Amino acid sequence: MATEDMEKRLVIGETPTKNNDSQEDEIHEFKESVGYEVDVDSAEGDDTVKLAKDGRTRLIPQPSDDPTDPLNWRQHKKNLILFIVAFAALLPDYGSATGAVTLIPQAEQWHMSQDEVNHSQAGNVFMLGAGGIFVVAFSAYFGRLPVMFYFLIVALATAAWCAGATNFESFETARILNGFFSTVSQVNGLILIQDMFFFHERARKINLWASFFILSPYLGPLLAAFQIATKSWPTPFWVYTAETALALALTIVFVEETYYDRRIAQCDQPDRGNRVTSLLGIAQWKSRGRRNTFFQACMRSVRAISKPTVLISCLYYFLTFAWVVGINTTLSIFLQPVYGFGPKQIGFFYFTPVVAVVIGETVGHWLHDLFAKHYIRTHNGRFEPEARLRAIAVALPFMLLGLVLLGQSLENEWHFMVTSVSWGLYVFSTMITTVAVSSYNLDCYPEASGEVSAWVNNSRSLGGFVVSYFQVTWANAQGTKASFGIQAAVCALAFLLIILLMWRGKAMRLWSGPLRFATA
Repeated sequence: MATEDMEKRLVIGETPTKNNDSQEDEIHEFKESVGYEVDVDSAEGDDTVKLAKDGRTRLIPQPSDDPTDPLNWRQHKKNLILFIVAFAALLPDYGSATGAVTLIPQAEQWHMSQDEVNHSQAGNVFMLGAGGIFVVAFSAYFGRLPVMFYFLIVALATAAWCAGATNFESFETARILNGFFSTVSQVNGLILIQDMFFFHERARKINLWASFFILSPYLGPLLAAFQIATKSWPTPFWVYTAETALALALTIVFVEETYYDRRIAQCDQPDRGNRVTSLLGIAQWKSRGRRNTFFQACMRSVRAISKPTVLISCLYYFLTFAWVVGINTTLSIFLQPVYGFGPKQIGFFYFTPVVAVVIGETVGHWLHDLFAKHYIRTHNGRFEPEARLRAIAVALPFMLLGLVLLGQSLENEWHFMVTSVSWGLYVFSTMITTVAVSSYNLDCYPEASGEVSAWVNNSRSLGGFVVSYFQVTWANAQGTKASFGIQAAVCALAFLLIILLMWRGKAMRLWSGPLRFATA
């Protein structure tokens, strides 16, 4: 065992010690003082350093020789699991935003105002963020796969409850519970990306995963609007129930447990079990002594948010993404009086953000890697996480322009195409920003992939929860020109936080030190 540990450390060029910090460096190859050493030239002539298929790219982290190590799985298997998790991550906001359109017929049926029915939306959005904190704690203790399996089962049941609700109180309760349990893949997606993919692959994989859940709050209303034009309001929720059932079925058949501790020798790795025992969590339960205690698992999220860079980046995300949810959950209320849109016209209008997300995914596919490669090339083969934040500077002008024009267009009743393009600009910017913030936090604390993902997700949902309560009242009181202009000003001022991280982020990380989790 000691010999194998010595050999592993020699492969990545570290001094063998028994310190836990060195063990974390061994796994993730991230060093607080120098970031990632990714210069491929350093691997020349060293047969022990494992490279990618191109023969040039150093694999970070260095995979073990164990075929059950998720880093060693076939690429098509990894991509299939990622796609399933991304599809499951699409559903929470998809189902949540479906209520942004159905609130119109629901208000008529239950003799309530649309704003009152929208309160069920706010409760659902809040739980999308709060549920993620529980997901990562349970995943760290019980394992990735069983948590996803059980949460999706309850998400399926509560989705059917939403569709079958006969009064507002029942519907609201179902929506709140569905938000809590359906959020599982919006959080554990980053965990699985960290478990299965190498450093040079992660930005593009995060970009793909993020595009699904950024797309989802627009896809839900788009499809729901067409359905309620000819069907009753429960129909979109029955469709959502069927989609959740599909995600659960795909998880049962194809998704595997991705947790693997490379600090344990291959011969000492715990039994991973078969399909049934792994899915139900029986195999993971037997090996729980090799992971965090339950208290340690619960404290991981607390310790992660105590890091200044995580807290500051999540605060920025909270201040900029909140308006996305606020706009999306209330836009139908704005469009009706200004343009006289019915459900079908509102449905067509939601093609705008869908196209914007697709463009954002396409641009981000190259943009994030472009900044990373440029930084590595100009910094002697080393990479610091703060380089990820440069993409936000590209997104900021689109964000500000989109918000200002959207407010102007609604108040001045400009042509609906101006409103459409303005909304698209803002959505495009949030796609770029989401990947940058997620990649930055993952690079800073790779051992806390789930925890930083939960806090980023919580920032997004909490912001939307708060804004949903006053977006309509605020716009009616001051006008959309003033309210959206103030939102743009908040986003502009919030960018000072990103400048702070780019300037002092590394110093903050060194000052606060590593997380020192019991397991990665």
